[in-house]
Amino acid sequence: MFTLEVEKGLKLALVHSTFAPLYFDIVTRERDYLGEWLAWPPQAHDDGFFLNFISRSLRDYADGKSLVCAMFYNETLVGNISFNSIDHDLKKVEIGYWLSANYQGKGIVSKCVTKLITMAFTDLDMEKVQISAAVDNRPSRRVCERLGFKLEGMITRAENVNGRVLDHAVYGLQRADWR
Repeated sequence: MFTLEVEKGLKLALVHSTFAPLYFDIVTRERDYLGEWLAWPPQAHDDGFFLNFISRSLRDYADGKSLVCAMFYNETLVGNISFNSIDHDLKKVEIGYWLSANYQGKGIVSKCVTKLITMAFTDLDMEKVQISAAVDNRPSRRVCERLGFKLEGMITRAENVNGRVLDHAVYGLQRADWR
């Protein structure tokens, strides 16, 4: 299984079918919290939801279209991070992530995003990393700002999340601006 150490006690692992019940456990406990910014939690009613997600993710990974990883903190699955899309023609990746409420404020997402940025620019030879976050999702936007992403613009009416239409802030980091 593909794993990538971010730092001691924090690693990324390519999604695997054995993770389905771990994801489901988080969503069962935190459905309302996750559903504030993510559209899929209300549909995640069993391990099968995550088995389908993992199967699709692995197909897309094999086709070079995405990379979806579980985040493990001290051997506990705590969330997910991915290259939602890998565009080889545009030399651009888009990163997405979610984290259990119980693990907020520990720098987990910032450290994992930093690891994926390095991978994008060094291993995949990309020119741009992009992240979209709901305008009102301040924690996610702070991750982008803390890591040196530039706000490129706002997209109005970008997404319907459980009956709420959200605007997105789009952030970009160019290879030339990467530290």
